[in-house]
Amino acid sequence: MKPIASVLIAEDETTAREALRHLLEDEGYRVVAASRGDEALEILADGGVEAALLDVKMPGRDGLSVLRELQSQQNAPAVLVMTAYGTSTVAIEAMMLGAFDYLTKPINFDELLILLRRAIDARRRNQDLETLRNEGADSTGNELIGNSPAMHAMYKLIGQVAPTDCTVLIRGESGTGKELIAHAIHQHSLRKSRPLVKVNCAAIPDTMLEAELFGHEKGAFTGAVGRRLGKFEYANGGTIFLDEIGELSPGTQAKLLRVLQEHSIERLGSNATIALDIRVLAATNQNLEAAMQKNAFREDLYFRLKVVEIAAPPLRERRSDIPQLSEHLTLRAARRLRMPLAGLSDEALVWLTRQEWPGNVRELEHALERAMVLSRGARILPEHLALPGAPATGDDFDQVPLNIGLHEAVRRLERRLLERALAASGGNRTGAADLLQINRRLLYDRLREFGME
Repeated sequence: MKPIASVLIAEDETTAREALRHLLEDEGYRVVAASRGDEALEILADGGVEAALLDVKMPGRDGLSVLRELQSQQNAPAVLVMTAYGTSTVAIEAMMLGAFDYLTKPINFDELLILLRRAIDARRRNQDLETLRNEGADSTGNELIGNSPAMHAMYKLIGQVAPTDCTVLIRGESGTGKELIAHAIHQHSLRKSRPLVKVNCAAIPDTMLEAELFGHEKGAFTGAVGRRLGKFEYANGGTIFLDEIGELSPGTQAKLLRVLQEHSIERLGSNATIALDIRVLAATNQNLEAAMQKNAFREDLYFRLKVVEIAAPPLRERRSDIPQLSEHLTLRAARRLRMPLAGLSDEALVWLTRQEWPGNVRELEHALERAMVLSRGARILPEHLALPGAPATGDDFDQVPLNIGLHEAVRRLERRLLERALAASGGNRTGAADLLQINRRLLYDRLREFGME
């Protein structure tokens, strides 16, 4: 039988080293051992070791010294540090040097086996991540994700409007991906080889917005020490995306209307007219109709912008997209944060689809990033996703179909309880068995039955 993994045990006490060797070999690991830090480094230099158990106190080079040496090595093993001195200083230093975790002596064998398996799994996921990162290095991360009817209707509209040069107003709540829609329109347009210039109208002070959009000449105002091109000039020949268009002041609205009517601009401090060949996309999460009623938004500008309107559906109206979207966002976050890939449990996906997500995709992405940090590379569970104090919804079995049968329903509940107990006990199987008030051997049998050992 192929071993689970190769593990180095670096421990100077012979009795402890041999006890660990027998434990790991009985579990199916291939074990190599060292009694000194320099000996451990020689073994690690040969490669082939996926995990190392390093005792802090060893003759010659100690465990932290070995760990420090491993920092510069590519494809280094996952490391668990063992110490009889459970001080915060040792723990903090070990984690800063890249240890997956640490154990205090006397070693709890159950805890060791769980942490070792997690460390090896996290290392393998990290290697998979590097492969994916290299394969997808040219990915822009600007994909629209979803197969719900609402998304397919939007894709169809984007496909119809993209090849034209008409102005598009993109409406939707905050976090629904309005910028991604603008990007998709540009990428499928005849202008895709030209710039897509993005402007967040809410992020630029009103006093600076006109100069930002239209540019200025030297001396046009205090601080204008030279000529500066505006966003419209940079986008000439391509597309300009005006996000948060509802935040424009009345004065800037009037000047934007003139640009749309005359297809030209004048830099501040200049009378020269610059002709534009440009497409305008705009987006807002505001009720522009209500703003018009209050004279806060120009009606003529509204109709100039709203040649075609595309509505970005909120996440609560396309819940069937959440599993696919969550997997995509998790992978993207793992690449960006350089973290191990964290899989989502079935229960976590159920939990995600039941939430309202008032912040839409942006809120979902932040929740998944937080869960990745809390799960430390293990499968993401509902406990990792829920905010402290939030009501738990993962145990709601009212929605379980009756036609799956009592046996399958009980299996789902049992697996869910096992995952919760392991999460609550920090992965300690003895602690999980105590929480569930069952014999530890029965817990082992159930974990093996569900493939969770």
